[in-house]
Amino acid sequence: MYTAHPDRYAEMPYRRTGRSGLKLPALSLGLWHNFGPDRPVETQRAILRRAFDLGVTHFDLANNYGPPPGSAESALGEALKADFAPYRDELVISTKAGYLMWPGPYGEWGSRKYMLSSLDQSLSRMGLEYVDIFYSHRPDPETPLEETMGALHTAVQQGKALYVGVSNYSAEQTREAARILAELGTPLLIHQPRYSMLDRRPETGGLLDALDELRVGSIAYSPLEQGLLTGRYLNGIPEDSRAASDSPFLNSDAVTEELVAKLRALNEIAGSRGQSLAQLALAWVLRQGRVTSALVGASSPRQLEDSVAAIGNLDFGADELARIDKIVQG
Repeated sequence: MYTAHPDRYAEMPYRRTGRSGLKLPALSLGLWHNFGPDRPVETQRAILRRAFDLGVTHFDLANNYGPPPGSAESALGEALKADFAPYRDELVISTKAGYLMWPGPYGEWGSRKYMLSSLDQSLSRMGLEYVDIFYSHRPDPETPLEETMGALHTAVQQGKALYVGVSNYSAEQTREAARILAELGTPLLIHQPRYSMLDRRPETGGLLDALDELRVGSIAYSPLEQGLLTGRYLNGIPEDSRAASDSPFLNSDAVTEELVAKLRALNEIAGSRGQSLAQLALAWVLRQGRVTSALVGASSPRQLEDSVAAIGNLDFGADELARIDKIVQG
């Protein structure tokens, strides 16, 4: 029987999400990869237990996480039942709907029918009565935003979600979503954008500015750029890496000599700070407090521990930030 570590809240910083009462850990655990039938169940459960022992109270999912789609939610459901039943009120569990889940016209995007049906399926897989955060995973170009946001509002009214968020929305779409939700009486809590040292679109596209103005929280996904910022690619492409498998999320063509040179230069800065490249990348995303939390994946408890150690040094000097910008943008 799992018993959580008594000092699990001693080290992890928690940040208020926008203007809400909800605080999130600086690092959250994403179940995008590594939680499905192709991974040992004990390893999955060990990662979740270690995360909670380290103060990682937020587990982030989506209906399509796996593979196959739905399997990550099912895996979490088993772990919740086996290990975390006494701790449900200490956990923040989120899921999303937007990508393809079943055939036919009602199995993806942002219609009210799809969003609410998907949430019911997610709750069933996880064995939960509610999720803490329910997201629209992507904007639907053909469904009125009022309908998609209305579905999020209904999920809260039904008691099936405590808060709502959006992911992959532009700054303009986020402002409009926040306006609609405010009129309905369900505030927009959080936005989940892709953001890293190598992908700065939330900065250049004005999204972070919009979130500051709206007082909406943010949680960055892919802060390690699908493993590029973990140090695995400092000497090219390892045979067992994601890029070597030509994953749909990272292919070998992306790992150019120019990129490897940048990664090595960034790794030198990390070393001067007493950090691994992954820790530097996570600390950079969390700098200045503009991002509420950063999502990390893990294939083992040890890998998770390395990521969480980033919280030991989240401060940057102006010279360090300038050097990083010069390397990445140069």
